[in-house]
Order: sequence, then structure tokens, then C-alpha cells
Amino acid sequence: MPQSKENAAKHDGAGHRARLRERLLKGGAEALADYEVLEYLLFAAIKQGDTKPVAKALLDRFGSLSAVLNADPNALQDVKGVGLTSAAALKSVALAARRMARSEVSQKPVLGSWQALLDYLTIDMAHLTVERVRVLYLNAQNRLVLDHHVGDGSIDEAAIHPREVIRQGLDIGATALILVHNHPSGNPEPSRADIQITNRIAEAGRLLGITVHDHVIVGRDGHVSLRAKGLI
Repeated sequence: MPQSKENAAKHDGAGHRARLRERLLKGGAEALADYEVLEYLLFAAIKQGDTKPVAKALLDRFGSLSAVLNADPNALQDVKGVGLTSAAALKSVALAARRMARSEVSQKPVLGSWQALLDYLTIDMAHLTVERVRVLYLNAQNRLVLDHHVGDGSIDEAAIHPREVIRQGLDIGATALILVHNHPSGNPEPSRADIQITNRIAEAGRLLGITVHDHVIVGRDGHVSLRAKGLI
């Protein structure tokens, strides 16, 4: 007896999901295109049916896979076919990525695993729509002892006070620190204010025995190290 069109569609959909699963498990990092990764993530929330149109609509709306995963849950639900369960499934992946990257940083000396730190900061900050300032405090073994969220807003002395940054380090026994902030514009090039506040904090640190190793600025277009540019 011939299958109905509905049963045939269900069978084809199940076959497509199985084929994606096989490629995912047997292939390498590039086994699936970005829209196929989203398709697969949406399987958990959308039990039946074709998730490809939803995946492609998400990429059209946000521009990239990482932007989709970092998007606001309410914005995700503005895309047709994405409900609360789908948005939660996508956000859980972004959360897992952050946890994995943070684990890589916390388990090793930071200066000896610099790329892991940059990966963590990029995952965590590159897609923020507000400017966020953080101070990473390190102990004598250069291990992370505190990832301190100073605040949101432009990095200047109105938002970040050099002596308070150093005092926090003294209170927790830190011997060094790394300043971090993001540029929501995407361009990570430092401004004059970025350079000035970094040098003021470095000067305060020298007086009290805390070294400023670097100031890393993160953006969608990459990152900049003020140390590497000779600005500290």
C-alpha cells in the first residue's frame, strides 16, 4: 500500500535528521555548515518537521552562527518558528561554550595559555551590545583568582578608579592583573581614554606591587593587546 504524502514527508524528515546526525558524529569540525548546526540544535526543541527554514531565517536575521547563539532570547523568538523552548536550546549551547572556555582558563597559568584566554574573552564579550569592563586578577603563579566585573559603560575614571582596582587586588592577594573590555562597535582599536586609564592603573600598580600585564580589547572584528602594541 503506497505511503500517504504526510507519512512520506515524516519519513524523509527522519532520514534527513539521521543523515545530519551521522555527518556530525563521523565528520570533523567542518562536517556541517552553520545552518546545519542550527538545524541540528533545533531538533531538540522542534520534534518533527523541517528546521532548515528556521535555521536559515536565524542566520539571515543575526548574520552568523555565533551571533545567533549570543542573541537575546526575546530577539530569537521574533524569528518565525522559534519559540521559548527553541530559544532556550540555543542559549544552552552558548552557555556550554562559555563554561568550556572558562574551564580552560581557570585550570592553567593564564600567561601560558594566552590563546585560551582570548578564546574565552571572545566567546564571552565579542557580541555584547554594551561596553563592559572586567579585571582579571592573578596570583604569583599567574593563575586566575578573580574575574571581576567592574561595570558597564565607557572605560574612563568615572567608571573605573585606578586605586580601587589596585586595592581590590591587594585585598585578595593578587600580584598581577589583566584589564579587559569590549567595543560594541566591533572595532577593537584602543581609544585615547583606553590608553590613558591603562597607564594610570599601571602606575598605581607599580607603587603597590601589582603588575598590569595587559589590557585586552575585544570586538567582533578581533582583539587588540595594548602590551603587544607597545602602549603599556
